[in-house]
Amino acid sequence: MFHGAIVATITPFRNGKLDASALKKLVEFQIRNGTDGIVPCGTTGESATLSYEEHERVIDLVLEAVAGRVPVIAGTGSNNTKEAVLLTRYAKKAGANAALVITPYYNKPTQAGLLAHFREVAASADIPLILYNVPSRTGVNMAAETVALLSEVKNIVGVKEASGNLSQVCDILKMTHRTFCVLSGDDGLFFPMLALGAKGVISVVSNVAPREVADLYDAFALGEVARAREIHFRLWPLMNALFIETNPIPAKTALAMMGKVREEFRLPLCGMSDANRKVLAKVLSDLKIG
Repeated sequence: MFHGAIVATITPFRNGKLDASALKKLVEFQIRNGTDGIVPCGTTGESATLSYEEHERVIDLVLEAVAGRVPVIAGTGSNNTKEAVLLTRYAKKAGANAALVITPYYNKPTQAGLLAHFREVAASADIPLILYNVPSRTGVNMAAETVALLSEVKNIVGVKEASGNLSQVCDILKMTHRTFCVLSGDDGLFFPMLALGAKGVISVVSNVAPREVADLYDAFALGEVARAREIHFRLWPLMNALFIETNPIPAKTALAMMGKVREEFRLPLCGMSDANRKVLAKVLSDLKIG
């Protein structure tokens, strides 16, 4: 159901409020350039600083702009299971195709706690769920064995795997059935994970270079592995530059340099250092992006 180059979109702000016009234009930019799906309200969308009303509004705006052309996978995770249930139910009600649910951050639950959390969300909201494992942001790693157990839940259909551990990716792919959707949550590992059997990526880089990321996936899917590898290495400097500071600071800064959004963040995120801004600008110039 979910495959290819899926973007984890930023949330544009203007004067402290959602910039609905810019968000809709970003969706058009993505679809026009071959993106296979849109994820609003993920980590890249600064979801942790959105109010409930803003969270729901972003989902609504993206669904309206997409108008059924590609799947919308709404970020609905929280470190509070009850909040995750409420957000996931809203995504279902709004018409999202699936929900992306992160492992609870800060709490550092055990593997048993993770099982209970995701089973509760899945049972409470009749919508396909994609698990999201990103231990560098949450402080907890969801083990391959836990993912395998959760893959047996009817409406848990995949995982965004961003542990950075290819051995763990191999274990997940080996332990889950072929229809389970393993997606890379790390742009730098997108190509290697495709080779292992992943079905796509939920990408930060796609915010800035959607056509190139889509081309990488399409080339691999067509069996043009050498071309996919070439695109991977062409994008490698951008993959690194977009994580030179905390995501989504560089991605949003790059989009501002491209004239697509206002360079505005919510504290505690702030603007890039001058030195890193120069590095990012050079990479964009070298790749003729902008």
